[in-house]
Amino acid sequence: MQHLRIGITGGMGAGKSTMCKIFGQLGVSIYDADSRAKFIMSNNQELKKAITEKHAQIGLWMGLASSYSAEMCAMAGFDWLLIDGEHAPNNLQCIQQQLQTIAAYPVNNAIARVPVGDTALIKQYLDLGAETLLIPMIDTPEQAAQCVQAMRYPQNDGKGGVRGMGGARASRWGMFPNYTKEANEQVCLLVQAETREALKNLDAIANTPGVDGVFIGPADLSASLGHVGDPNHPEVQAAIEDAIERILKAGKAPGILTSDVTQAKHYLSLGALFVAVGLDTQILVRQTSALVRQFKPDAGIALPTSGQVY
Repeated sequence: MQHLRIGITGGMGAGKSTMCKIFGQLGVSIYDADSRAKFIMSNNQELKKAITEKHAQIGLWMGLASSYSAEMCAMAGFDWLLIDGEHAPNNLQCIQQQLQTIAAYPVNNAIARVPVGDTALIKQYLDLGAETLLIPMIDTPEQAAQCVQAMRYPQNDGKGGVRGMGGARASRWGMFPNYTKEANEQVCLLVQAETREALKNLDAIANTPGVDGVFIGPADLSASLGHVGDPNHPEVQAAIEDAIERILKAGKAPGILTSDVTQAKHYLSLGALFVAVGLDTQILVRQTSALVRQFKPDAGIALPTSGQVY
């Protein structure tokens, strides 16, 4: 039996949507090309594609909690920008505003870090339109699997997750009717390994289906290993190098943050695939302090060393 396919075209206000609604009420299957095109243009999956294909991506950590400064960062040319919900004073509305700002610069991919891997909170961040989430303090494969479930909608085949069926801005308030069927393949989950316990379970965490990458947190890791405030300690650096190798062996993308250029290049040479090379807060502190010291040498407080992160 042959199926007849009919294309409906026309200018704005010609009645395309009305005709499609009538066909839909008659039981005819409708494919809305306009909505699909808008969805593709509004959902940038370049980061997930790049790290899957093992192309290193350079990013910036944003903690200023401002869409104004986020736009300045978006103009710089980074591959990705991280909106920090764990250590920065970002609420949901502030995160949404930054996502909207970054979306105007499609060369950038936005990552949002939630403060904790809570199912309801993950849902809220995704509903805001964030497609890539970074979840801190993942110590076990069970925690990683819970995050995978929280990132995904239920599906008719029972292979989905537990994400609440809302969508909000993510589905452009219902303008993308297939969003709940397609979103599971578009979201990108990055988990943070930043404790001794996480290192012990790293192979299992990295091999968890649905985890796209594992981010090593140098500051918390150094504290967990007994070297508080010293991420450059030889034991910490050896653990980081070993972790990068193990994550790559699992076929996943390793990530890390350092504002030390030499260190960042070293991690990239080891195979790190998403590397944050600076923090907007730290850049502001350093540059303003350096500027005033050209005129007032004794002003201000001591500048942080280049390798420090938070």
